[in-house]
Amino acid sequence: MKTIPILSPEFAQRRAVRLAASHPEIWDLLDGVYDPELPGLTIWDLGVLQDVRMVDGVCEVDITLTYSGCPAVDAMTKDIKKVLNDAGYEKVNVKVVLTPAWSTAMMSPEGKAHLKQINIAPPSEKDEICCPQCESSKVHVISQFGSTACKALYQCNDCHETFDYFKHF
Repeated sequence: MKTIPILSPEFAQRRAVRLAASHPEIWDLLDGVYDPELPGLTIWDLGVLQDVRMVDGVCEVDITLTYSGCPAVDAMTKDIKKVLNDAGYEKVNVKVVLTPAWSTAMMSPEGKAHLKQINIAPPSEKDEICCPQCESSKVHVISQFGSTACKALYQCNDCHETFDYFKHF
């Protein structure tokens, strides 16, 4: 039996902003910008990309950080500007916005599925962590801090694989 995914209100709101945008082509271009710390995960799917608009010939892009001091912001800003400049948008302003504050509820269902594909357990509201390899819930924490501050390191008790868990925020 196939389950129907329920969208979080936070992601649904972001999606509504994107669907109502007057410049959908810019959003589409930004689907080619990835988080530098999570291979193949776009800034849209991560929930970082908040809004896009044209103001007096300037392409303005709002992003929010996954956490204060996130080192990936500089790389994301550079990549956003490059993608848009390469597409002919000469003036680009990337703004880091603090509201709404980022949460894992902003991540797309595709983003969470992608995390699992790259051996990272996706965030769970109830911290019900399953091994991304064998889907066992029999896991234990090795370290509260994984390869980045937003992840914890776990090991599966069944298949013995170690994996990152993307913490729920």
